[in-house]
Amino acid sequence: MTPSHPLLDPLLEGDAFLPETERRLEASLDLDSMTTLERLQLFVTQDRVAVDAVSAILPQLASLVDEASERLHRGGHVHYFGAGTSGRLAVLDAAELLPTFNIEPGLVVAHIAGGDRAVQHAVENAEDSVVSGRADAAQVGQNDVVIGLTASGNTPYVGGALAASREVGAFTALVSCNSRASLADLADSNIVLRTGAEVVTGSTRLKAGTAEKLVLNGFSTALMVAIGRTWSNLMVSVVATNEKLRDRTLRILMQATNRPEGECRALLEESGGDLKVAIVASVARVPMDVAQVSLGRAGASVRKAVDLLTESQLVGTTTVDIKGDSE
Repeated sequence: MTPSHPLLDPLLEGDAFLPETERRLEASLDLDSMTTLERLQLFVTQDRVAVDAVSAILPQLASLVDEASERLHRGGHVHYFGAGTSGRLAVLDAAELLPTFNIEPGLVVAHIAGGDRAVQHAVENAEDSVVSGRADAAQVGQNDVVIGLTASGNTPYVGGALAASREVGAFTALVSCNSRASLADLADSNIVLRTGAEVVTGSTRLKAGTAEKLVLNGFSTALMVAIGRTWSNLMVSVVATNEKLRDRTLRILMQATNRPEGECRALLEESGGDLKVAIVASVARVPMDVAQVSLGRAGASVRKAVDLLTESQLVGTTTVDIKGDSE
């Protein structure tokens, strides 16, 4: 039998009742005596555990994306709830969706225990309030999807939000790194990321945080694709609010249409800077006003708008008919 590491207290070795994220990682027991390179190599090795943990739950994540897509089409919203690192990751994900995919304000909302101040400052006691979680979930409706993010799976703030959301008929999901999460019964979908013990014991900003960020990246991006915010793999819903993004918009139009820069500049000018309208008009070879109407009928999905126009042309419907149909 292999002897225990001398730094492993015999009592701690039996701490099987602790959440996985609070246990000691044997591979990092000598962390403070390693070289800097050895430490960094250990961090990278352990981060691969996070990637594997996310790979293992992809079928559940796919189901959650499909559920959210269906509910968004019914007028619902997505709400994230988290505290500390989990909450900050949620805020980051929601904030970046607006400029990247031009989503409507309020479509994806992040709630963090302690409010806006907690984004930059530790408000540790805020996560212990069930009442605050319930209060922050007051805006949740029955068509919404609510995702609680908590490495331990036990955060009271998240529990309050999940309980309140379930009471109004929302679909609830829990993303944690604890197979025995106490909040699991409050979730319609219980997603467990098996990241195990952290390199620095209990510091869930490491593997657990990395895994949660990967889940959020995958969930929100797949959801945006599902609701038509891309054309192929292009960000056709990007908001051109600065010179860099205006250049990107032009480049995207050139990539989407295979047209030269001069023609694409003219298309963007004619469309009033609306990239989606310019793409649909160019690809389907229809006037700008018809492209705009088709996008409206297609729920702002470029692919659906192009397909709609292509199908109408195949059955002999004129572009005037399409435009008149929708008025």
